[in-house]
Amino acid sequence: MATDQPPKKPDEPGGTSKTNGNGFPLPKFVGILHSEVKREYFPTETQYLTEKDATHEAEVIATYLVKMGIKTKLYAGRPETLSSILRDKPDMIFNLVGSISGQEYLSATIPGILEAMDIPYTGAGMLGEALAYNKYLVKELLVSHGIPVPRTQLLTSATTPLNPELRFPLITKLNEIHGAVEVTQDAISPDEKHLRDRIKFLIKTYQQPIIAEEFIAGREYTAIVLEGGNTKVYLAEKVFPDATDPMQFVTFDAQWVEGGETYTYKKISDPTLNELVRRAFDILKMGGYGKFDIRVDQSGRYYFIDSNSNPAFGPKELDVALANILSLYEIDFPEILKRLMVNTMRDWFKTQEERSASGS
Repeated sequence: MATDQPPKKPDEPGGTSKTNGNGFPLPKFVGILHSEVKREYFPTETQYLTEKDATHEAEVIATYLVKMGIKTKLYAGRPETLSSILRDKPDMIFNLVGSISGQEYLSATIPGILEAMDIPYTGAGMLGEALAYNKYLVKELLVSHGIPVPRTQLLTSATTPLNPELRFPLITKLNEIHGAVEVTQDAISPDEKHLRDRIKFLIKTYQQPIIAEEFIAGREYTAIVLEGGNTKVYLAEKVFPDATDPMQFVTFDAQWVEGGETYTYKKISDPTLNELVRRAFDILKMGGYGKFDIRVDQSGRYYFIDSNSNPAFGPKELDVALANILSLYEIDFPEILKRLMVNTMRDWFKTQEERSASGS
């Protein structure tokens, strides 16, 4: 923990005393690092809505840790805050930072700094987080490893020539912003004129390239990956109000607007898809937990349409996919916390032992 002394194992005096019943430690003191959110950081109210409750969500998570007998402290996810973490020396950090000053890609710096400080943390490392904020690169990596994705093109302007192999309807997405920002019914373009107008608006508003990909008519699944003793995949199908409409998809309103469009989750089993998800998790350098969205066409073919290295995290009362889906498998939030903490501490102790053995 950022000291001159080697780490203490669970059975050493002053070491971490709680265990998960398998010899791996639970921390005594946990920090929760969350986004610092101000309206002026974000170009639109839409993007602001995806993060405005970051502090409240961290506070809710903290109540669960406190009930587990673990000291907890919240930290705003800004570089200057990290000096407080270095001073306080928490045993580990829950890294929930989704943006810094409203810039999502900057959150990839957080795991790098924590590693330099030698503090264990949940979620993906610096490389995994950096990849997550270039959706086009993610799709290229997946398809190069045999993971199916829709045909996709990255467009840097409204006049970029369109790949003639793309087939309408196309759906447009921001390349560097998550949270379904601007994923509305108007994101579906039936023709090139609509597409050009859409791209012009998105680039002008968000100042970043736009992804246009073939919309896959069919069903939509979500996969949650959770590491523990081993990596496990939990699958659920999104059930929309009209189950017969293959054009339905999850919009921004469905995720963020109270009283907006609705959908529920249904537990499913698919060993083939499980294996694809595990491979994607490794390819994209995720860690601890992750989330994938997959469309399944009317012939039963899979298409990975989105991935999140550090997806929205919290218990069911925060209405996040991770907790909602794992509850279908009778895994409650304290169990999720326990698995992540054990996995994080175990991996950190293993790394420290390897460094010690190598003399580094």
